[in-house]
Amino acid sequence: MKKSFLLLAVAALMAFSCQSNKETVIKLPVPPREPGQTDMLQFAAEPIPDVGIGVVGLGMRGGDAAKRLSFVPGCHVAAVCDVEPDRAKASQDYLAAKGIEANVYTGSEEAYKELCEDPSVDLVYVCTDWIHHVPVALYAMEHGKHVAVEVPSAETLDACWALVNTSERTRKHCMVLENCCYDFFELTALTMAQQGVFGDIIHAEGAYHHNLDPFWKYYWNNWRMDFNRENRGDLYPTHGFGPVCQALNIHRGDRLTTLVAMDTDPFNGPKHVESATGQPCTDFKNGDVSMTMIRTEKGKSILIEHDVLTPRPYNRMYQLVGTDGYIGKYPIGEVCLRPEGSENVDYQNLGYEKVYHGTELDALMAQYPNPILTPELVALAREVGGHGGMDFIMDYRMVYCLNNGLPLDMDVYDLAEWCCITELSRISMDNGCAPVEVPDFTRGNWNRIQGFSYAFAK
Repeated sequence: MKKSFLLLAVAALMAFSCQSNKETVIKLPVPPREPGQTDMLQFAAEPIPDVGIGVVGLGMRGGDAAKRLSFVPGCHVAAVCDVEPDRAKASQDYLAAKGIEANVYTGSEEAYKELCEDPSVDLVYVCTDWIHHVPVALYAMEHGKHVAVEVPSAETLDACWALVNTSERTRKHCMVLENCCYDFFELTALTMAQQGVFGDIIHAEGAYHHNLDPFWKYYWNNWRMDFNRENRGDLYPTHGFGPVCQALNIHRGDRLTTLVAMDTDPFNGPKHVESATGQPCTDFKNGDVSMTMIRTEKGKSILIEHDVLTPRPYNRMYQLVGTDGYIGKYPIGEVCLRPEGSENVDYQNLGYEKVYHGTELDALMAQYPNPILTPELVALAREVGGHGGMDFIMDYRMVYCLNNGLPLDMDVYDLAEWCCITELSRISMDNGCAPVEVPDFTRGNWNRIQGFSYAFAK
């Protein structure tokens, strides 16, 4: 009798907790769409036969981008801009040696405005430090330019909404430059998922585990360490998040609904600051490790992690879990499909599944070529490089779609959904890991398009 009463009491408490949690989800406002504006889903601009690109920010990422874009057919680097004159000149000289005359804007933090006003520029390619991403992108769209913005493209909800609203109002593309969506493994895994190899994808994981100890010194004016010191949350979510959102058809038949996040204390961060400055650091905000769990409208789940302060090996996780199979990239690439004849397996055999890796995995994945990975593009990408070629494929696809007047692979809603994780995770952490509602940046149109796909010229 006592046991039955106890079970009933526990069940009642769990039911109350679930109901209570629903009522305590932190809800965030979705501003109404301005009169006369329409969404940018599947938006296609007029074709641009030869895209004039202006690169803003010529540091680690931007300097490489200016070089890489000089190999992409269908475009030319029309202008370059950096606050540091020597960087601007180095890019100009490199391009001039290839016969490309690029206008140069430099000398102040507002030099980008001149580039955005340059009539030879069709698309502004933003590679500045994070805090300048949004001002440059907004100014570019307001002055009639399409924009492509390095990651993370925005760090706050207000910034995400500003980019969405400006893109909708100006009818200009605002693309997130998420190169990991073009990694050869992720591209093939996406094709396998779309062809049903793993059944219905119900869970996905992504991460940015990257020990930045050797690299902090290369960031201009130490801006990236300062950003971690001054901000809490997953500050760099898109490398892990973008590719899995594509596999789950986010805002193309499903949408993100609720998020819960937690983090460790900042153990290593203050040590880095103290080592660099010789002063004690007591105000470091970002934890060494953060974890964010997200649920979708269709009842699926996503786990995202961030860690740039511990000596873990590089890892983007990238795992897709389906009803009939699994694929993961780290620490080694492998696929596991539902095995046949498993009913007689010894329960102590913890690794009975049929797992494909090595040459077996290569042979399996070769059966599912991604439609954009033509032999010619793969060969050119590997020759030009950029994180193994994925940067080049990203640039190539962007220019190809602009040349042919096609929708881009990644739109402004991808940008907002993938980047909003930073502020939403902070809100959850600051409120005792409370659930937070994820805004619908499409304002109700998330189910209008069914399934992620690439556009091709006919």
